[in-house]
Amino acid sequence: MTARLERAVIYVVLALFSAVVLLPLVNILTIALQKPGSTVTGLSFPTEFHFENFVRAWEVGGFADLMSSSALVAVVVVPVATLLSILSGYAFGTMRFRGSTALFYLFLIGLVMPFEATVVPLYYDLRSLGLTDTYWALILPEIALSVSFGTFWMRAFFLSSPRSLLEAARIDGASSWTTLWRVLLPTARPAISTLATLFFLWSWNEFLLALVLIQDPALRTAPAGLGLFVGERTVDVAGLSAGALLITLPVIAVYLFTQRHFIRGMLEGSVKG
Repeated sequence: MTARLERAVIYVVLALFSAVVLLPLVNILTIALQKPGSTVTGLSFPTEFHFENFVRAWEVGGFADLMSSSALVAVVVVPVATLLSILSGYAFGTMRFRGSTALFYLFLIGLVMPFEATVVPLYYDLRSLGLTDTYWALILPEIALSVSFGTFWMRAFFLSSPRSLLEAARIDGASSWTTLWRVLLPTARPAISTLATLFFLWSWNEFLLALVLIQDPALRTAPAGLGLFVGERTVDVAGLSAGALLITLPVIAVYLFTQRHFIRGMLEGSVKG
């Protein structure tokens, strides 16, 4: 296969994958611009663009308050889960202690077990502690769910760090804390940025926990607010699509802001992991 033909095949494959990724977004956008009350099935371009659907969705859904709640939860979840993941990943990746392998496998249960199975017992546990209908009902489970993956992610990074770097730091008399913060973390910025971005995406898009554990409308997060457009017998399809696009905008903004570190972290993870 010539280089030109190989390049053409690569572009065709990339174009197909791009179309598969972008088609749902285009479909939602075309539905959001339809006339309010219209019934749309499949991909259908509107004859008139009704941008007022976004204003209506913002006001009806109350997305100013919903996004404030989502931002408050994410602002707590992301740094706490990232910090705990760094510490646990550092311990499992650079230290040898009794029971470390068994304890690491215990952490991995959080990755392989579907968290939907824990929602009902989690509800009763949090209710017995008086934490339902509070932001802690979302913050604590989201941190716990994120740390499992974060530990796995950061352990892989610290395992790939040059052993000579750790040995040189110890010969110079650096403590474990100094080795982590002064030697390893400066080289871990792409991995940490990628991890923090993933935590933000997961926290912002969390729907099931917000639906089950938060009943107070004043504390609902943005994904749970989409239920306002679904009635008992009817669905405001245009408003629902406009609302979905509105809550997607912060996610796109965060990704665009961190995409360079995100892609770099993913590539390093694919090579080192």
